[in-house]
Amino acid sequence: MNLDDLSLLQNLDRLNMRGEIDSLPAQLENAWQLGQSLPLPAMQGIQRVLIPGMGGSAIGADLVAAYIAASCPVPVVVHRDYGLPAWAEGAGTLVVASSHSGETEETLDSFNTALQKGCRVIVISTGGELEKRANAAGVPVWKFSHAGQPRAAVGWSFGLLLSLFFRLGLISDPSQEIAASVAGMRTRQAVLSAGIPTANNPAKRLAGRLVNRWVNVYGSGLLAPVARRWKDQLNELAKAGAGFEFLPEANHNALAALVNPPMLDQVFSLFLTCPSDHPRNRRRIGLTRQAFLSAGSNTDLFRAEGESPLEQMWSSLHFGDYLAYYLAITYGMDPTPVEALQAFKKALRSG
Repeated sequence: MNLDDLSLLQNLDRLNMRGEIDSLPAQLENAWQLGQSLPLPAMQGIQRVLIPGMGGSAIGADLVAAYIAASCPVPVVVHRDYGLPAWAEGAGTLVVASSHSGETEETLDSFNTALQKGCRVIVISTGGELEKRANAAGVPVWKFSHAGQPRAAVGWSFGLLLSLFFRLGLISDPSQEIAASVAGMRTRQAVLSAGIPTANNPAKRLAGRLVNRWVNVYGSGLLAPVARRWKDQLNELAKAGAGFEFLPEANHNALAALVNPPMLDQVFSLFLTCPSDHPRNRRRIGLTRQAFLSAGSNTDLFRAEGESPLEQMWSSLHFGDYLAYYLAITYGMDPTPVEALQAFKKALRSG
């Protein structure tokens, strides 16, 4: 499959996922700006924040939670399930229900539970049933416009959530880091976009190495949720098998699996690292990769670029989106439809 044949990309990519990836810097910038103007009632006394969401709506929350972990004075928990944990109750708990479509049944259930338990609630969505219920309950709705897939709206979910935390007074102003991150992403597109030949395009070259292999992605700290994002995009865009692991946790279990490694030569392990990694995690990544190499696994090391932690996070995320896109094209897949997921949801509704 010739990744430099733009007509081939256009024929396979019928719903223009490439355009979504290309526009991610603008999406992040616009989301941050929109979040500065949306309605937000006074919310003093927030003691904890819970963000219910699934899939593409949850990954933005993962990224925000990792980015603000060292500075936010209250715990931030991402909730991928029905209902709410027992501790999430009362006005000290802020529940931010995030659903791209507004139709996600797990998030709708969490929203209802939050109202029943007296939590303060905000909704982030493009509309749907979640917006209707929020309006009926007098809950603020941070609404944005995006017609594509939820996974292609990660800039919206991240940018709006980050803006919310800033306006709540829980973090300092990150606007300069956002501007630098957006500028950095646009600069790096000069070597990642589809018009750049494979010989000069690192995302296209790495995609070629992943063909017919199961991919495991490893990351720590800021890049732990990015590892999950790479895995999700490989699943949904390329329809390819992938998993993710977090360091240092993987050093307490995953390394043991190298003793009996059937078909390990068909596994490709990708290790994500960045300058803001904890020094011990940087050493762990190097030693873990060496262990995998010694066991016969294919590996590679991705070094995130950027001056700030936020830029490192988003430069690596953007690279992963391009990587998954090019792998999808290599497999001859349209990167947008997720027929297996839609069929499952239909079967679930019929029960």
